[in-house]
Amino acid sequence: MITSPAFAGKRYAVLGLARSGRAVVRSLLASGAEVTAWDADEEKRAEFAGQVELADPVEADLTGFAGVVVSPGVPLNTHPIKPHADSFGVPVIGDIELFAQARANLPPHKVVGITGTNGKSTTTALVHHILKTAGVPSTMGGNIGLPILEQEPLPEGGVYVLELSSYQIDLTYSLDCEVAVLLNITPDHLDRYDGDFQAYRASKLRLFDLQSGNHLNFVGDPVLYRAIVAEGYSTNPVEIEEGITRENPVLAGPHNAQNTMAARLVCVELDLTSDERDQGVASYPGLPHRMERVAEISGVAYVNDSKGTNTAASAPALAAFENIHWILGGLAKEPGLGECEAELGHVKAAYTIGKAGPDFAALLEPRVPTLQCETLDRAVSAAHDAATSGDTVLLSPACASFDQYRDFEARGEHFRELVEALR
Repeated sequence: MITSPAFAGKRYAVLGLARSGRAVVRSLLASGAEVTAWDADEEKRAEFAGQVELADPVEADLTGFAGVVVSPGVPLNTHPIKPHADSFGVPVIGDIELFAQARANLPPHKVVGITGTNGKSTTTALVHHILKTAGVPSTMGGNIGLPILEQEPLPEGGVYVLELSSYQIDLTYSLDCEVAVLLNITPDHLDRYDGDFQAYRASKLRLFDLQSGNHLNFVGDPVLYRAIVAEGYSTNPVEIEEGITRENPVLAGPHNAQNTMAARLVCVELDLTSDERDQGVASYPGLPHRMERVAEISGVAYVNDSKGTNTAASAPALAAFENIHWILGGLAKEPGLGECEAELGHVKAAYTIGKAGPDFAALLEPRVPTLQCETLDRAVSAAHDAATSGDTVLLSPACASFDQYRDFEARGEHFRELVEALR
């Protein structure tokens, strides 16, 4: 794990003991810090009984604390921890900020920070894969599901590749990335920003604000690039080259062209050769639930894009295929079809599920054959019956999963199971 003498002898409170919170506690204890920790789940608290003081920071006297470390899942706009900590002059931070503070005591290295509403997991994993393929010491962490403090410190010359959500950036104050990438910004998670898209947008842009000197950054979306340049940001566009993803079908679609070009540009700045970049892109295996080709049955491709949790994320998946049997629905994040509307020419039939199913059906029925299926098992069965050789059955729900599933991973795993049962 990553530790630091910078934490020794200091007092920290940790709120939330899921994976990142547990990594924070272990790192702080190993660094010689005193820790007060809390989680509403008694089982999670029990893991640290006898190692830390178990007390809710919201009710604690925080005098003299160096920081309150909260999970990214804690909503700062509504949770009482922020005003409580503020009353003691104690900063509310996240594990990424602790990593930033630990950097001075790590072997010389570089950090790549990647954010955006969509595509950041793929771009993060692709950069990491290209580096590893080229023999560069690298690890990835952050929003991709790997707590950065849980990773082993890299040797000299290593590169830490961080996927950063807006929540994590909100809790970070000193992360100076050698290379930063902002892929795109579309309305998402606005409940955390009191419905204010500009506040969400500003959160993403703080990744650039935290950079110093001649550290470089890139913007993927050309409209966003022009807008922030007009606002005074000095940044670089991700200009997509023709055929950039042709060598790897895992990276199909216009969104992955942007992700791939961004990853290549990052690796140019990290001094990788053209051949090293080409080899890394060609051998990239992809991530689960992101344009994941699950099977081909009787000439029909089955693609799991459960990570398509909003219309802006699902539109590029629709653009990547023809003759699509589109399974969509769940808990909608915005009304309407959004950017998916422009891609309906690729859709042969639609199968709606979940809470948003009826609303989507009403919009789709005048345009494409549509079946209201309510549940994923019915949708997969109906699509399988209707699809013919050369078609694609695509789960790209354009919605969150929480009306029927624990998370998008559980939804994607159920899709995989249903497809396997068709063989």
